[in-house]
Amino acid sequence: MNAVLVSSLLNAGLLLLLGAALYAAPSALLNPGTVPFGVRVPPSRTQDPRVGAVRRQYRAAVLWATAAATAAAAGLGALLDGVAAGAVAGLPLCAVAAAVWLRAHRALAETKKREQWYAGLRQGVVADTSLRTDPVRVPWAWSVPSYLVIVATAAVGTAVYPTLPETLAIPTRTGDGTRYHEVATTFWTAFSLVFGQLVGTAAVLALVAAVLRSRPGLDASRPRAGAVRHRRFLAATSRALFAICAVSDLMLLGLSVMVWSGVRSTAPLFAVVGIPALVTFGIVAGLVVRVGPAGQRLVEGRDTEGAENTGLVQRDDDRYWHAGGTVYANGGDPAILVPCRVGMGWTLNLGNPRALTGMIVALVALGSAALATAGLFA
Repeated sequence: MNAVLVSSLLNAGLLLLLGAALYAAPSALLNPGTVPFGVRVPPSRTQDPRVGAVRRQYRAAVLWATAAATAAAAGLGALLDGVAAGAVAGLPLCAVAAAVWLRAHRALAETKKREQWYAGLRQGVVADTSLRTDPVRVPWAWSVPSYLVIVATAAVGTAVYPTLPETLAIPTRTGDGTRYHEVATTFWTAFSLVFGQLVGTAAVLALVAAVLRSRPGLDASRPRAGAVRHRRFLAATSRALFAICAVSDLMLLGLSVMVWSGVRSTAPLFAVVGIPALVTFGIVAGLVVRVGPAGQRLVEGRDTEGAENTGLVQRDDDRYWHAGGTVYANGGDPAILVPCRVGMGWTLNLGNPRALTGMIVALVALGSAALATAGLFA
């Protein structure tokens, strides 16, 4: 099989995966059922024919766009090396999906307003103060593997540092494949990936701490059951984040060993990077399937079984959500992180000055780290 065919198949496969992810975006697998296309609807309307109609229209458009983008990626694969063809063809596909998503969002919002879907319903929000007085604890035991990997990496580096050559070969992915950039051997270049482990692990710790303090999206009709489910959701998500962190640290350990030993073979590089990537994908997929958005697939427990029903529906808060339900801005909400409406996870409350300050600080820190790394290996 020649290189041109391999490149075409690789790029076509990447576009098919991207198309599958976009196709699944409005499904209950990734989004709470009461916010289709980022629009809040009453529980009784989740199976409304209008919701199904816009979902089918979105998926039909994504299918046609995926077919065209996949064909384009396969053709461009004969002209462009690596995954460049997939990137070129993937941008229009994402643009089409975003445009169709926004159209579906507007259609549902207009239908909801015109037909007054919330007329006569008692709207409300609920809170569980025990999540503040007795919060879910950081699962420190799950962070231990990351610390052990970092210590092992530092120990190996310390042992081999006196025997390292005058220059080190740093692998870099380019459009033409993997290239190795020669840099002078110093303490900072030799242990650069160890510093990456430290920074990455610290970032995950900060993320877990922030997630555990985030505002829960409790169901107004069943607050007690929602609180139990939310606790289990936070625990499962925190463990998954620490597991991904440990896998990433293992990948950096493998890359460090390759740099220190001078190995330039492509097969070990693919194994060192590819296997952790597959494991990470498995962890994320398992979390999505087992837990679901906001933990909706988790069993609530026997202590919450029964006919709990407050008679409330979740408050219609669409006015605080923008860009198709992906951006949240509410100056009256003290929360910094809130549950996403589109996809799993959390998003910043851009109406909160503390969230904006934190985002700016994080961007400055990431930019500084990128510039420092670029200068280190220049």
